Amino acid sequence: MRFNSLEQWLDWQTTLHPKEIELGLERVASVWQRLKPAGLQSLVVTVAGTNGKGSSVAMLESIYRQGGYRVGAYTSPHLVRYNERIRIDGREVNDEALCLAFEQVDQARGETVLTYFEFATLAALMIFAEQPLDLVILEVGLGGRLDAVNIIDADLALITTVDLDHTDWLGNSREEIGLEKAGIMRPKQPVVVGDSGIPESVPGFAKQIGAELYLAGRDFNASQSDDHLHWQRSGGEPLTLPLARLTGQAQLHNTSAVVMVTSLLQSRLPLQQGQLSQGLRQVSLQGRMQLIEGRPTLLLDVAHNAQAVASLRRYLDRLDWPAEVYALFGLLKDKDTEAIVECLHSTIAAWYLIDLPGARGQSAEQLARVVRAHGEQKPVHCFSDFSTAFDCVKSHAKAEDLIVIFGSFLVVGDTLDVIDPETQ
Repeated sequence: MRFNSLEQWLDWQTTLHPKEIELGLERVASVWQRLKPAGLQSLVVTVAGTNGKGSSVAMLESIYRQGGYRVGAYTSPHLVRYNERIRIDGREVNDEALCLAFEQVDQARGETVLTYFEFATLAALMIFAEQPLDLVILEVGLGGRLDAVNIIDADLALITTVDLDHTDWLGNSREEIGLEKAGIMRPKQPVVVGDSGIPESVPGFAKQIGAELYLAGRDFNASQSDDHLHWQRSGGEPLTLPLARLTGQAQLHNTSAVVMVTSLLQSRLPLQQGQLSQGLRQVSLQGRMQLIEGRPTLLLDVAHNAQAVASLRRYLDRLDWPAEVYALFGLLKDKDTEAIVECLHSTIAAWYLIDLPGARGQSAEQLARVVRAHGEQKPVHCFSDFSTAFDCVKSHAKAEDLIVIFGSFLVVGDTLDVIDPETQ
């Protein structure tokens, strides 16, 4: 074996490819063919979208586990441990399984150079292929059409939302980005779209290739009262279900689309309504509007684009926190910093900004210039590392205040890594 520890494998993978991201399927598909010519034998659902992918995967995973099915789930990025990315029956795979899968991928690739994400994807697929699973749920990393996950032909595709993000790779309009996400569709296979305001490029592509499109607001509808979801498929019987234990208005739309997925798979993976309900009750996902009560209270959210931050703002408005609200914030360069700051500026009493590492990371000073340009002057503090920033905002905040930690999986992951696990 090339390396003996997971840490060694991951460190090496970051140096293997000159680019952090290189979209395209040819290299990764050729390695997968050498590894598993027969492909995956289980049912596959692939999930794409600007926001809501992780929540949707978590809901599907929870629901089908309640139904007694064996489920593999692949998500990215991770918050604290790399192992979070690959789960079987709700449990993270161990270091030994990952190292073995990496060794298999390394031997199969020959001279083919893979990115960090492509290594992860192939390792996940290898692990799933060697397990007797009923369902595999794959979360797209970036876009869809050229993402490594798309080497697998999904039996059902789910597109959660389409909005402006990763424009350097996916295009500068919702139409262009929608077309990239539509690339996970397959002819004659169902695709569920949870965004009723989807750009025309998505249904247009579905029609072009002959995919079976099920669109929110047309083919299924949902409304909310108290903690319940009232859901109905066009021409079908209405269902009353518990809302998933995930916070935020967007979860109504995510849950509705997930229920449509279960409806379409009912003939192949039957569920009783009680199993569906219990799956929604049991679902949990760290770092998504996660309120951690304390003195002060923390609100953790991986929101890192304008659409997600607008959802975070709506949640803050509903919370109507009675004391000061502080922001601990780091962001990548390719995000719409102006729109994100504009959305939250009036709510935040003071900003604590962090440098993010890597070529895509934005410095705290770059963020500070945008924050300071927004009219009313709020205190702005810049830090080169998370620990110092976290200690500083906690020392400034009073017991009754709220600290909102957002902008990046890295920032939220660092927070989860240092706080008491009993509070999470």
